[in-house]
Amino acid sequence: MITEQYEADAAQPYDADVQAARHDDAARARRVDATEPTRYEKQAMERALELARTGDFRRRGGNPRVGCVVLDASGVPIADGHHRGAGEPHAEVVALAAAGSGARGGSAVVTLEPCNHTGRTGPCTEALIAAGISRVIFAQPDPNPLAADGAQRLRAAGVTVLSGWRAAEATKINFKWTFAQQHRRPFVRLKLASTLDGRVAARDGSSRWITSAPARADGHRLRAHCDAVLAGTGTILADDPRLTARPGKSVESPQQPGAVMEEATVGGEIEQPIRAVFGTSALPPDAMIFDDAAETVLLRTRSPKQALAELRGLGVSSVLIEGGPGAAAAFLEAGLVDEVINYVAPVILGSGPAAVGDLGIDTIADALRGRITDVRSVGDGTDLCVRITTRLATADTKIDHEIEE
Repeated sequence: MITEQYEADAAQPYDADVQAARHDDAARARRVDATEPTRYEKQAMERALELARTGDFRRRGGNPRVGCVVLDASGVPIADGHHRGAGEPHAEVVALAAAGSGARGGSAVVTLEPCNHTGRTGPCTEALIAAGISRVIFAQPDPNPLAADGAQRLRAAGVTVLSGWRAAEATKINFKWTFAQQHRRPFVRLKLASTLDGRVAARDGSSRWITSAPARADGHRLRAHCDAVLAGTGTILADDPRLTARPGKSVESPQQPGAVMEEATVGGEIEQPIRAVFGTSALPPDAMIFDDAAETVLLRTRSPKQALAELRGLGVSSVLIEGGPGAAAAFLEAGLVDEVINYVAPVILGSGPAAVGDLGIDTIADALRGRITDVRSVGDGTDLCVRITTRLATADTKIDHEIEE
């Protein structure tokens, strides 16, 4: 069933009096205040949020994570479901199918406002109405203007609607998707890995490895949680990276023969992000970016705004910029970096390329400034690095929520 309480009840022999008492209790709780969720509905929302967080979700396609629980007419949860990704049935439809005729006269508790449009699938509002649902409790209002007004449609059909219950938690689960809907572009995170003096390579171009294996593993987890990893053509030509989130193994470095590259362990099956190449320089056809490990998109532009628009058209809600200094500078100068994560190693070089290219800043008064939101150590001993997360004040948006990976 839906909660541990219901699982325990289900394990006991059926007792009609006990079951009737449970239903009477739910009905009484529901009559107390029609404008507030009942005890069972609150439990159902907890379960719906848990379902929305499930790892069984195909990230690609630009859809949100959603969980739904259906309660019968007496207010007892009887079925649940979650959305598994673009093109798959929405959470409400999955839960209604599992509930069957038991949904009639009941409630639906869902983490996102039911959609009111036809896209890859039909509108959830109509499915709820057709199933005879009399009450809908949802957490986060739908920020997508194409799918909005679900609550209005339900109310017009005579359905009681409660909104905003646990909205902050639901929004946190879908932070990047919500951001993309509100700002009409992907959320952009810039990842840097530098020495104490801000260098990303030595004077001869060697860079493996400035940061430690634990820091690199953490960086691969960042890749695994984004929709696209972006690098400039200069980085592709200089380093020949694969830009994939990779399971642990060792391979020889193509740039430093004889050196072993220790790849990160992300764990489990990995849905690879799109590999996006920013810039117009020609690339060799045998570059590793063109292997079959993941999809690669060539963004033949030097405009960060145009690049993000093209990626959004592919259903991308979040972008991780990994290199190099030129691409970092271009997006920073355009005010299109929302967050910077910098892995700082206890290393000093004194020369070599800087982490960020020239921004044309001549005075400290014009410096790009941000707010540090997290500082943590990664690794220990000689493998210790510091990871610093900064939200930029110069980005063209305001970020009010923390991100749930």
